[in-house]
Amino acid sequence: MKQSKAKVAGVAELSIVLLDDAEQRELNRQWRQIDKPTNVLSFPQIEPFSPVVGILGDITLARETLEREALELGKSFTDHYTHLVVHGFLHILGYDHIEDDEALVMEGLETQILATLGIDDPYN
Repeated sequence: MKQSKAKVAGVAELSIVLLDDAEQRELNRQWRQIDKPTNVLSFPQIEPFSPVVGILGDITLARETLEREALELGKSFTDHYTHLVVHGFLHILGYDHIEDDEALVMEGLETQILATLGIDDPYN
C-alpha cells in the first residue's frame, strides 16, 4: 500500500451525513452488497493519496449503530463518533484495513489523530 502524507493543495469539501440504520443498511447493500447497517461508509471522490483539494467525498454514519456501539464499548457517543469520522476520512484519503499491514498503518494514524483531540486509543 502506498503511504504518504496528504498534500493539502487548496480549498477542500467533505460531506458528513448522519443517517438512521435503515438508510445506512440500504447504502451498504447497494455499494458493498452487504445487507446490514454498518457504522461508517466512505465514498471518496478523489484518487487514493492524491492532493486534498476540491470535493473529497462523503462519509455516512449510522446514528443508532454508533449509539449502540458506544454503549457496548463504554465510550461516549462523541468520542466514538469522532473516531469513526477520522476512520472514514482516512478511507477518503486512500487508506484501508483489508490486509493486516494496512490495518496497522491505518489504526496507528487513527490513534495519533485522536490523541491530538484528547481521545484515548480506540483499539486499546
